[in-house]
Amino acid sequence: MAAESVPRSVLRALARWVQRWQNGIAGVLLVAALLAGCRLWPHPSLRDWKPASTAVLDANGRLLRLTLAKDDRYRLWVPLGRMSPQLVDAVLLHEDRWFYWHPGFNLYGLARGAWVTYVRGGNPQGGSTITMQLARSLWPLNTRTPLGKLRQIGRALQLELFYSKQQILEAYLNDAPYGRNVEGAGTASLVYFDKAADALTLPEALALAVVPQDPARRVRGTQAQINQALTVARNRLYARWAAQHPADTALAALFELPLQLRPLSALPFSAPHAVDQVLASREPQRRDAGDRDARLVTTIDLDLQRALERQIDRYVTRNDRQGIRNAAAILVDTRDMGVKALVGSANFFDRSIQGQVNGTLARRSPGSTLKPFIYALGFDQGVLHPQTILRDVPTSFGPYAPENFDGRFLGPITATDALNRSRNVPAVWTASQLQHPDLYEFLRNADVRLAASEQHYGLALVLGGGEVTMQELARLYAMLANGGVLRPLRLRADSPELPGKRLLSAEASFMTMDILRQHVRPDETSYAQPSRLPVYWKTGTSWSFRDAWTAGVFGPYVLVVWVGNFDNSSNTAFVGVDAAAPLFFQIVDSVAAQRTVAEPARPVPAGLKRVPICLASGNLPNPWCPQLGWTWFIPGKSPIRVSTLHRPVVIDNATGQAACPPYDSGRTHTEVFEFWPSDLRQVFAQAGIAVRRPPQNRACRDAGQIVGEPPRIGSPLRGSRYAMRVKDVGGTRIAFTATADASTQRLYWFVNDAYVGTSAPSGTLFWQPSTTGTYSVRVVDDHGRSNERTLSVDLVQ
Repeated sequence: MAAESVPRSVLRALARWVQRWQNGIAGVLLVAALLAGCRLWPHPSLRDWKPASTAVLDANGRLLRLTLAKDDRYRLWVPLGRMSPQLVDAVLLHEDRWFYWHPGFNLYGLARGAWVTYVRGGNPQGGSTITMQLARSLWPLNTRTPLGKLRQIGRALQLELFYSKQQILEAYLNDAPYGRNVEGAGTASLVYFDKAADALTLPEALALAVVPQDPARRVRGTQAQINQALTVARNRLYARWAAQHPADTALAALFELPLQLRPLSALPFSAPHAVDQVLASREPQRRDAGDRDARLVTTIDLDLQRALERQIDRYVTRNDRQGIRNAAAILVDTRDMGVKALVGSANFFDRSIQGQVNGTLARRSPGSTLKPFIYALGFDQGVLHPQTILRDVPTSFGPYAPENFDGRFLGPITATDALNRSRNVPAVWTASQLQHPDLYEFLRNADVRLAASEQHYGLALVLGGGEVTMQELARLYAMLANGGVLRPLRLRADSPELPGKRLLSAEASFMTMDILRQHVRPDETSYAQPSRLPVYWKTGTSWSFRDAWTAGVFGPYVLVVWVGNFDNSSNTAFVGVDAAAPLFFQIVDSVAAQRTVAEPARPVPAGLKRVPICLASGNLPNPWCPQLGWTWFIPGKSPIRVSTLHRPVVIDNATGQAACPPYDSGRTHTEVFEFWPSDLRQVFAQAGIAVRRPPQNRACRDAGQIVGEPPRIGSPLRGSRYAMRVKDVGGTRIAFTATADASTQRLYWFVNDAYVGTSAPSGTLFWQPSTTGTYSVRVVDDHGRSNERTLSVDLVQ
């Protein structure tokens, strides 16, 4: 009854109202769905709309170079979050106060612009919003006509549909014109003020905010400070700004000061070879969406870069009369393998020296700079130790007969002196003794790209017969400094620090570095006070005097210096120690003068020991050795034996010849002689060095020799077998003892021909086997007399 009492007209009206309400909701939902669909529909990023420049920065964020985009514009994309909030607010205040409230166009602004332009006949005003200005730039539009303005509005609506307000504002700030071919506020901040967009002061931010309205008049390419037109426009904006930000009225005095601008022509072009290399390596990746950061940070330290450039420029200027007109250098931090400075030539812009060639990537003959690695391999393979006596004598290795740089031979020489004095014959002999790896295999393992086969180079590779780059050489010397671990160079700050691979033992690397540290620095190489830092260095000179090198380590740095010509012409002045070493040490002194360069800790590896030796022979001393020294050696690996160079000879007082036994103490006396081999005696004779020959006597056998009993091993017993329990592996100790002649003072013990220690004639040496197996144990007294036996070690449960 109640329902029937309601008039039907009221019910129909209510139904129509509900229907309209439902239709309205459906319409709103449809519009919302349409807007969401537009926003979610795949569309290109505004960042990808135009090509971008790249800002290449040093490790401290200083600009090295700003590249041109493909359309010859300076245009960096800087995210909105990395722009100064004052700059963003100033742009909105100056350009579009209603930006966050309008749908892309502002009717009041359009009407006002039409009235001023077409009715009053004033200066043309478009009334464009930020969205409309962005649309005009993205779709090149002629907006001076009503039809063009309508198209601009349509494109603005399209932008508002597909992109958020934040995206549109970010795109506008990165696209606005800032004079000549500079686009974007972040680009302008870097170009004109040499700082990032988030580091702008208020006067700088307001100045940039007003430039896009009249960029041609307000910024000119050669001005060194803002002109009158820009100053007036900025100060007008400041008056409006202060009204909304009363706290900033205290900064009014800053707006009375001249504001400096860097002219576009003064953009930096620093570390050109390094920047070119970084950009070239980046090009294949620029298509990837993940590598579109406009900032490319390198490992270059601009202060160190300028120090190297300054030293090279001064050096070639002073030595121009000697024909030294070009040089290159690279400085690497061994801690993270970052390239701190890279100078590819003496002058990038000098065509006469082909200055744009990156000398650190040029493949050149390294001369003797590879010799340290030959000796390091020899240490690892048990060929020699630092005090091993090598023969610098005329020697043929098959058809190859190397000579020294000075054409002379020095006779017996320690491995340490042979390396530091760069003697060729000892180096070639050492290389000839290497097995796996030999030098060729070692360089291949170190990722050095050798152009030919091992048979092509032969032993000439030792003396620079191959070709390497300065960057490859820097990696090799950094490997020595890092204990034998090879790691790749890093030129980009975002390159990962890789763990690397071990090519040399820590022991061999330490011994090689210790030798290079003893290399005496040449005199008068610098006008500065020489650094007190230890320097580990080596020179090199290529065939026909085409390349002069010095490579080395100081503090945490590796430095490689090259002097030569890119056209491969020779010059007798291109000698490593004379041409490259002076520049090397000038750079060392320059770096040490401007930086606190501390020597990093270089602890002695646990597997390295010191042992006394006879300096003349490089072997364990016997009782007659006149001068003792010390050497590093790797137990169980380094070759070492008892010296037999100095021996006593019993002389007949009457004849001066070796006496025949038995000896009569009243008619004989004992003298010590040096028993040099015949090839070394010949070198001494050629050098005019008098060496006493040991006297002989053919009338009897063993004339002059002092005969004594050889030592006899007491422990281990002959044919003995030792049981080593599984749980005691590495902990079993075996006692070595021997009885010796009364003339014996020391006993030296060897296992499988590897020196393991020394003991007194009545003492005991304990030896610890590393694995099971059969071992040969030998004892040698200090007269060279020996005894030998075998023992077996078995593993039991």
